[in-house]
Amino acid sequence: MKSLDSTPSDSENGRPRAAGTTVSGPGSETRESERRAGGENDRSPEKPSQEDPRERVNRRWNEILQETRVAQTGIQILFGFLLSVAFTQRFERLGDFDHRVYVVTVVLGAAAIGALIAPVALHRFLSGSQMKDEVVVIAGRFMVCGMVLLALTIGCTLLLLLHTVLTDTLAELLVGAVMVWFGAAWFLLPLVLKLRSVRRADHGDRQAKQAGDSASRTRNNRSR
Repeated sequence: MKSLDSTPSDSENGRPRAAGTTVSGPGSETRESERRAGGENDRSPEKPSQEDPRERVNRRWNEILQETRVAQTGIQILFGFLLSVAFTQRFERLGDFDHRVYVVTVVLGAAAIGALIAPVALHRFLSGSQMKDEVVVIAGRFMVCGMVLLALTIGCTLLLLLHTVLTDTLAELLVGAVMVWFGAAWFLLPLVLKLRSVRRADHGDRQAKQAGDSASRTRNNRSR
């Protein structure tokens, strides 16, 4: 009597085939290559990756640190120059107006340094307290305040320097033009770009909504 074997046999050469193996029929290699290609397409890096809240706050904090380094370098160099002016011989021959401008300039420079270093102090004292979201928001406000103080410091420094070599009117006009340029480049231009981005996003949302409404009406007409 012929015994039954639980191991399936190969249909082509009659040899036993291991359990769990698949038979390679005609076109199986083609189907396998298509399946692999489809899997590779599913893992395509073109799909945008979602950024979780923790990654976003860490990225924003790193950006603030980079911006702080750039601003700190400028204000520290300028403040060192201002401190050295008081020890020159020509400083004693300046008038009362120039002395007052110098005092205001030094105070503004010190305030700007304090505002630009504040984010580092916040992070140091609040590290580990699970308040990084609040630290990032407050640090951003300190950065804006520091930039305003830095612009005023530069304007007063220019006024102090130009007042000694030019007439009062010409010096004030040049300083005013420089301050207008700072205001336009540092504050007005980012505000305009932000408003434009908001309007573009609103326009895109309206177009998407109109397209969705149109598709819904088309489906309803077809169902009728």
